[in-house]
Amino acid sequence: MASELTSSASEAPSPASSGPVVVFDQVSIHFDVKPVLQDVSFAVEHGETRIILGPAGGGKSVLMKLANGLIKPDGGRIRIFGQDITDMPERELFKLRAHIGMVFQESALFDSLSVEDNVAYRLHEEHIPEAEAHIRVVEALKFVELEQAIQKFPSELSGGMRRRVSIARAIISRPDLILYDSPTGGLDPITSTTIIELVMKQRDVGHTTSLLITHRLQDAFTLAMNRFNPDTGKMEPIPNKGVDEKTKFLVLNDGRVVFDGTTLELVTSTDPWLRDYLS
Repeated sequence: MASELTSSASEAPSPASSGPVVVFDQVSIHFDVKPVLQDVSFAVEHGETRIILGPAGGGKSVLMKLANGLIKPDGGRIRIFGQDITDMPERELFKLRAHIGMVFQESALFDSLSVEDNVAYRLHEEHIPEAEAHIRVVEALKFVELEQAIQKFPSELSGGMRRRVSIARAIISRPDLILYDSPTGGLDPITSTTIIELVMKQRDVGHTTSLLITHRLQDAFTLAMNRFNPDTGKMEPIPNKGVDEKTKFLVLNDGRVVFDGTTLELVTSTDPWLRDYLS
């Protein structure tokens, strides 16, 4: 199943063949005069997973909305797939979002639609034939190990199951970028680990570029220090206490970037604030 999904994903046309997938260049935004993000700059390369950490209210979710073009910055420039979206018209943004998958903390499923119709929602918007859409829904639900729930409704699912449906909906269009906005928020530790394992699976099988917000350091380091084994269908520690080289960190505090780098650089940082935050 994993190989099928990988081959399908690789057939999807990429909107940009070179250069970073996401670039924030001196981005700032204010709400009611209060600064939310101040001069934020970073870049995310193809196939890279960037974990976004920081205290509550530090601007993480706002950054994610900016990356999806849902809100506009007050200053700076944002490029996605090499295209400047800072002042991009909504019609052009809509086309660009066809290459972006989004997983919300609250899942954001339509209560009146079945799991199948929730997952196929974007395919229906693109007028994909029903038979093809069904095959792709089954494929996506198998990826998140939830194909048995295809005819259920959101009200019949647990919080973790709803989050898995949300991931299936995000990957259904074989996106080039996935934005995970606190995908484990509000879940118990065991269910959170299940969700992180799915994120890892998409990283290691689909090689999809992603931004991921989490409030749980355990989730962040689980993702950074483990890999998905397609032979066993489970995650496993990277040998010799290794880390995934394509998984990096961005830490925000009071709307500013206080760290941007690798896992090793993060855990060995001597910055007093970072050391206190990580402890």
